[in-house]
Amino acid sequence: MPSSDPDRSTGRKIMVVVGTRPEAIKLAPVILELKKRPAFKTFVVATAQHREMLDQVLEIFRIKPDADLDLMTPNQTLFDVTGRAVKAFEAVLNEVRPDCVLVQGDTTTAFVGALAAFYHKAAVGHVEAGLRTGNKYFPFPEEVNRKMVTAIADYHFAPTESNRRNLLAEGVPDAAITVTGNTVIDALLMTVEPDFSPKGFTLPRHQGLILVTAHRRENFGEPLEAVLHAVRDLAGLYPHHLFVYPVHMNRNVQKPANAILSKIDNVMLLPPLDYRTFSNLMAMSTIVLTDSGGIQEEAPSLGKPVLVLRNETERPEAVEAGTVMLVGPDRERIVREVRRLLDDRDAYDRMARAVNPYGDGKASVRIADFLEKRMEQGLNA
Repeated sequence: MPSSDPDRSTGRKIMVVVGTRPEAIKLAPVILELKKRPAFKTFVVATAQHREMLDQVLEIFRIKPDADLDLMTPNQTLFDVTGRAVKAFEAVLNEVRPDCVLVQGDTTTAFVGALAAFYHKAAVGHVEAGLRTGNKYFPFPEEVNRKMVTAIADYHFAPTESNRRNLLAEGVPDAAITVTGNTVIDALLMTVEPDFSPKGFTLPRHQGLILVTAHRRENFGEPLEAVLHAVRDLAGLYPHHLFVYPVHMNRNVQKPANAILSKIDNVMLLPPLDYRTFSNLMAMSTIVLTDSGGIQEEAPSLGKPVLVLRNETERPEAVEAGTVMLVGPDRERIVREVRRLLDDRDAYDRMARAVNPYGDGKASVRIADFLEKRMEQGLNA
């Protein structure tokens, strides 16, 4: 079990690791909550696996990293990120000597951060624990990253009861799990504003707004092209609707997106958006088409039907609740289901009004409460 320093009379050191934009979004409310509490000394480490997108989110929440590993390089591979990150974590762990390291979700940053903390014999807390698809290659590499973090973690912060059951089935002790809701709802409720007006671009007049995000590694190539052709088909069928697609910086996304969609009048291709702009754009939308994980949790909180451009999801609760539908990277099915939602008001309302299973916006408080209780008992309790 992790060790702790009994001679420390002040707050326990909690090191929070962020590397990508989604991690920063979901950990920002946790960091802010921990910083309020005298029981903790909170130390934020940015790996900068995604440099610009990470910085945008941290700036919005006014969080300044205490250490920046600056790991991003052009065209980096999983081998590159993993190798550099392990060594970089060694130095910062030796300096900070944290009692507990918090990682989030399923990224390479989360896995390597947990592994390095284990080597250092610090406790590991996993925010957004217990999500599973059951297929180690979908999503890739996220499914395996999650399972490896689970094997290392001491504290498992599961968004839902279903996630808790997944962990119990894998042998995680019940006492090490707490169901919190998802911290992304906390972050979302902090950023959506009434009468929001985007900066840097103007939205043309439209009858409805369809928001598109597609960037998953497993969809590169023909699957992504099928998604883009579906958007093109829909733009032709609904010329008074606006299709907005913030395009990921990866050239495997940029190239086909520009080739297939750049000359269509009612399609807006935008650069990646800061979190506040994106959240408010989601709030303005009619339907969301996405292969993202977090958006499956966020959009239903805003009453937006979500069509998931993947064949599997590690968030089955949303499918069961009726807020999300899996359509895969299937051109014909995407077109068919969007048409059904736009043309059938009852079908739209059933999805838009379904109850979101991901919580009430108080997940961060529950995580901090759990950790504070463990501090009182001793981290190894």
